[in-house]
Amino acid sequence: MTHKLWGGRFEAEPSQLLRRFNDSFAFDRELFEEDVEGSIAWAQALVRAGVLTQNEASTIVTGLERVPAPDAARESQTDESHEDIHAYVESKLYEDIGDLAGKLHTGRSRNDQVATDLRLWLKRAAIELEQNVIAFMHTLASIAGEEAATPMPGYTHLKQAEPITFGHWCLAYAEMLRRDRGRIVDAMARGDQSPLGAGALSGTPLDIDRQALARSLGFARATANSLDSVSDRDFAAEYLFCASLLLSHLSRMSEDLIFFTSDEVAFAELPDALSTGSSRMPQKKNPDVLELVRGHAGRIIGELTGLLAVMKALPLAYDKDLQLDKEPLFRTRATLAAALPALTAFVAGLTLNRQRMRTAASKDLLLATEVADSIARRGIPFREAHGIVSARIGEAIRAGKTLRELGPTDAIHKEDLDALDVDRALSKRMAFGGTAPQRVRQAAEDVLKQL
Repeated sequence: MTHKLWGGRFEAEPSQLLRRFNDSFAFDRELFEEDVEGSIAWAQALVRAGVLTQNEASTIVTGLERVPAPDAARESQTDESHEDIHAYVESKLYEDIGDLAGKLHTGRSRNDQVATDLRLWLKRAAIELEQNVIAFMHTLASIAGEEAATPMPGYTHLKQAEPITFGHWCLAYAEMLRRDRGRIVDAMARGDQSPLGAGALSGTPLDIDRQALARSLGFARATANSLDSVSDRDFAAEYLFCASLLLSHLSRMSEDLIFFTSDEVAFAELPDALSTGSSRMPQKKNPDVLELVRGHAGRIIGELTGLLAVMKALPLAYDKDLQLDKEPLFRTRATLAAALPALTAFVAGLTLNRQRMRTAASKDLLLATEVADSIARRGIPFREAHGIVSARIGEAIRAGKTLRELGPTDAIHKEDLDALDVDRALSKRMAFGGTAPQRVRQAAEDVLKQL
């Protein structure tokens, strides 16, 4: 049986054209657990308000707990059978306990109901996301400690610049993830409030203790304004923003790793279990995980901009446009739930070619700044030292030799050329936040302690 939530004043049945365009059960079934949870809390609040007896509430709660999840009922319930998840739950409750089910909606609207469902869902999605971010940070920090002294070239403009360590590279992304985690936590704190009891837009007429009701659902507090309560989707937008910026960071990492594992660079080997092959070329080993992360970053940015465009000109209070808030959230959570663990395992599974990394980081050109610094330490202005070394590099390139092979000059002494040592260069970067192995090990330990 399908129980209708509205339609008494209408003489005609809803057109199938309307149903196809209007109904949302095909996707908002995702909110089933939250809808049942919110309904149980509302039934208990109705007892305290004197609307339901304890026996009536017990019957309703037991009935709600028996409502089958939509997936379990899929064989007998098509997506077209119900307008939305609220109609589905109420219909099933009517089938189980009869007309008593109609009392559950007293003083409540689908407007505050769906807003509550969505906030409960978002809280759980945000907690899940934070946990996955923490797991990735832990992996990166652990690798950073192990690879604190593994030299590799650092890049600016995608040109080799100065030596760093692979551990330092890992911690750069751990810092991005630390900020991502902070944004998620901040968004959860702002969104930790319950709209239930706001009614359609003006507040429930019942004597409901909304603060107690909010706490019974695990929220920190109730929303403060009923008009805002049913139309606010800031938490949804913030979740998508957090996801967008997080995936932008993961996309940057993916681009780095695609480069590092390319045949030309070959600083690392892709993990077999997280790579794919070619149907045509038997030698191929492809970084599909990295490319998909990079691609999904663009899609999730689109989800954020789409929701912001929906929200930007809505009059108070609830408007049907807000039905379009859910699918972007559902898609984003599913993407993150797959992408973050896959990328975490991918990074953990990399096989580093440490000798190739060290050789690349030991080139004279990467260490040219060390020579300039050495000259400057003798009291020569750095700009002058920079020009001296730059001119000498030009000579070396034209001669097809290294700085060492050209040897010292009146301006470049032997001790200046002795600075062309990658380990010595790295060990000097001891300032806080630097790439000195000792600093990297300490920074990795700090991240792990904070987690």
